[in-house]
Amino acid sequence: MAVAEAQLYAKVSNKHRSKSTSALLESLLAKGFPAHIAQKALVATGQKTIEDAVKWLHSHCNDPSLDDPIPQEYALYLCPTGPLNNRLQEFWKESKRQCGKNRAHEVFPHITLCDFFTCEDQKVELLYDALKRVGDIFSQCFPPSISLTLHASPSYLGFFIDDIHTNVLRDFALAFSSEASALADCHVKPCLKQFHLTLSHKFYPHHQKTLEQLAKCINPEEPCQWVAALYSRDIRFVHYQRLRALFQYKPQNIDELMINAGDFIYVDPTPQCDVSEGWVVGTSHRTGCRGFLPENYTEKAHESDTWVKHREYAFVTASRSSTQTEREPNVKLNGEAHNPSMSRSVTNVLALQNAALRRGVLVMRHGERVDQVFGKSWLQQCLTADGKYYRSDLNFPSALPRRKDSMKQFECDPPLSSCGIFQSRLIGEALLDQDVMVTYVYSSPALRCVQTAQHVLQGLKLNQKVKIRVEPGLFEWTKWEASKVIPHFMTVAELAEASYSIDMSYRGNFPLSSLVPSESYEDYLSRSSVIIKQIIAACPGKGVILIVGHGSSLASLTRPLVGFPNRDSSDFAQMVRKIPSLGMCFCEELKEENKWQMVNPPVKTLTHGANAAFNWRNTIVED
Repeated sequence: MAVAEAQLYAKVSNKHRSKSTSALLESLLAKGFPAHIAQKALVATGQKTIEDAVKWLHSHCNDPSLDDPIPQEYALYLCPTGPLNNRLQEFWKESKRQCGKNRAHEVFPHITLCDFFTCEDQKVELLYDALKRVGDIFSQCFPPSISLTLHASPSYLGFFIDDIHTNVLRDFALAFSSEASALADCHVKPCLKQFHLTLSHKFYPHHQKTLEQLAKCINPEEPCQWVAALYSRDIRFVHYQRLRALFQYKPQNIDELMINAGDFIYVDPTPQCDVSEGWVVGTSHRTGCRGFLPENYTEKAHESDTWVKHREYAFVTASRSSTQTEREPNVKLNGEAHNPSMSRSVTNVLALQNAALRRGVLVMRHGERVDQVFGKSWLQQCLTADGKYYRSDLNFPSALPRRKDSMKQFECDPPLSSCGIFQSRLIGEALLDQDVMVTYVYSSPALRCVQTAQHVLQGLKLNQKVKIRVEPGLFEWTKWEASKVIPHFMTVAELAEASYSIDMSYRGNFPLSSLVPSESYEDYLSRSSVIIKQIIAACPGKGVILIVGHGSSLASLTRPLVGFPNRDSSDFAQMVRKIPSLGMCFCEELKEENKWQMVNPPVKTLTHGANAAFNWRNTIVED
């Protein structure tokens, strides 16, 4: 990265700098900001207002790259607005919900006119002039509508532009390239290949049919006003992963990064060898500062979330004004533009698909376990001198179930904390509110999983009707067991004696004796794939099959069910670390198509903060 930046510095430093200044720049100069930093702030905020630029400057006061003369990259896109764009946004939302994220979701609907090119900060206004000049020239000949033809392949779905309109778009891109090169001294490469508007890209082949059904709901002849829009991005982070902060994090050490909820973070995708587990090194888009941050405070963001929109040219034609009143009204639902006809057409597709649904599988991680809060030595904190259990903190369970072997076995097979019990019951109540019909329940033999299943059933008010099938094959990847041996689980008889609703007639597909310590990743995935198929085969009819397992269960059980390929072991471990207590995945069966699809779980996630131990004497009384 340092070599690339050095080359950029040399290239920019040797360029002749324009001496023309804008009113916005003059205002910043009057406030005492150096010219090159003021120009960088204006470019970073799209040269819209003084307030935006000043706010950016204050946020970046500690940015180590503030003085670096690295230009932004710019691209020119033709973007739809109005009813057609509303339909496309509905497709974006539904395709992501039903088939998961694909490459097209990284950017908004658009047709690429000129791909990314660099332009010096002091010459960006000349790019705006180039767009305005070329737009004015083509405004009279720009087509009132653009003919779009749906094209599908196993990895691509989108609209191709018909030849007659392709020629106009190509001429416009060439004219902008020529004008920008002449005015702003930029090397702009216009798009000369097949113009297209991508709907989905690099998706799993078995999703093609579903995506095509959704795409056919889009009427490409919907009224649309096309705008040529100029966007920019930071050239330093083109290949970086983008994360969005979910919560505020205040640094505890000097090398940590301050983040606010909603901040975007750039993270180098290459392996970070010197970073502790659960942490990443990132650069804040808001402040430009770099440091460590907890990865579980973030979620993946889209590539275009950090782009800046500069200027746009709207093509208005005479024929469009006469059809303006013929557009269907856009209703706003939850603050988002919503097109009634699109909703009806998508709803029809969903109705056809839902008619084929017969079963659902809800895979859930167990609730909060005591050693997650109090550490591996939790049991020592709860035993009297004569070996009896007592509750040393309210987050310890009020009692431990009886077991015939030593109480010490709880160290490797810990129970839920009091909060874990509450979490599980709360999830059950939420499932009940959503009228989720659970007909079968399977659990890992780990006590924390059996307890989670029990309290979810209590929340569902099904603990007297549905029995828990304890399946040893659902235990987590044994390589992760710190003791390097398989824990001594409570027997089903002991669990039943402890008043857990256990199906005593069930015989597991994998006996406990088949679990081996430190199994390979491939063996674990094979075990999970076999067990989910056996569970599905054993549970005919309608309803939801609830499976309570471990963090690793969410991927190892659902991915083979829906046909996703396996992750490699390092990616798998990174993913599992992000799964919280009661994290869940939901799959629905499309019986007519003989397949399963992953969809949103029927209830929302459960998020809460930490609550540290409190000693009133040390805190309040003593100095």
